[in-house]
Amino acid sequence: MRKQIEQHKAIGHRMWQQRLGTASEFCRAVVSNGYLTEKQMQRAMERYRLGTSRDGGVIFWQIDECDQLRDGKIMHYRPDCHRDHDRKPTWAAYLLRKHGQLPKEWNTDHCLFGLHLLKTLPLPLPIWRGAITSASEDSSAKTICLPPSQGGARGGSATSIAVVEAEKTAVIMSEVKPEYIWLATGGKTELNVAKLRPLASRRIILFPDTDEDGQTYREWYGIAEAASEVFGHPITVSSILEQRATPAQKAAKIDLVDLLFPQHEV
Repeated sequence: MRKQIEQHKAIGHRMWQQRLGTASEFCRAVVSNGYLTEKQMQRAMERYRLGTSRDGGVIFWQIDECDQLRDGKIMHYRPDCHRDHDRKPTWAAYLLRKHGQLPKEWNTDHCLFGLHLLKTLPLPLPIWRGAITSASEDSSAKTICLPPSQGGARGGSATSIAVVEAEKTAVIMSEVKPEYIWLATGGKTELNVAKLRPLASRRIILFPDTDEDGQTYREWYGIAEAASEVFGHPITVSSILEQRATPAQKAAKIDLVDLLFPQHEV
């Protein structure tokens, strides 16, 4: 049985290696719409090990803190770099089971997107110093004031972990604000204490998307409070979007990337 499991894991890793690249609709749209340069997109692709499906979709691989491949979400984007909502996301493990490359009883345990990046960090500091979120007075794009990472550039002794909703946001923000390690839940309702557990000894900042009534912010704040009790130290929930977004932007449920690049909002 162990040999069979290792064989199935090898299939997944070969699939990941074969699909690696920037040929997806998503990667091309990120560059053509001015979010990132080609060089930045290449770095981000390598950082998150982005893949490309046979029909041009991007594969957001979920790889955990032990570098184990959990699954891959296949998503399609329009040329304007917004989701193609006519094409629902598909999971790589589902397709492998469907085509007999994984047993039907093979269960996947999803994790935060980008979790493998924890391996690039040194051991966390033993003392939690906290962070205070503040909003910048300057409302121009790309000048938002984020909580201090308390570790300087990536690779510093105490780089903060920033958790957002969308994989797209994490990928772009990893180049815009590289002093953080950016992870994504993959959906508003995908955040929970269990998924944050691998980050328990790290400095965590949550960046919920905004909405008209602040519901997402309150939900993520509640989860942060619950996780703080379990982990024994506070988790910061950024209120930048709640403070800075206009009523129209809140109605559109924007995220950090939309705040930085307002010309690309839906």
